[in-house]
Amino acid sequence: MKSVEQKQRLRYQVCCRKLPLTVYREVAAHLRQVEGVNTGLIPTRISPDEIPPEFDYTQSQVGSLWIEYDDSDPAIRQQIDQILAYYNDRYGAWETIDPPQD
Repeated sequence: MKSVEQKQRLRYQVCCRKLPLTVYREVAAHLRQVEGVNTGLIPTRISPDEIPPEFDYTQSQVGSLWIEYDDSDPAIRQQIDQILAYYNDRYGAWETIDPPQD
């Protein structure tokens, strides 16, 4: 009897300070084009005292982006890194909030 090989899913979070909501959505959509990659946005968590009196376009409405993929294929991770590097060059550095467990 053959055993079913279980795929290991890897999930971590990244953020880019002051990245607008629309660009976060674009990054998430771009990453989801890679076969086997799932993504989602995590809203910013701020207390009511920290809400600025006027809307500030330089403040992101997104706290982070989670990325999940099958870690058995190194080509997937390479594609993810290339996509993040593309946006890094245009909008600033990504911070890893919840590092992948390689």
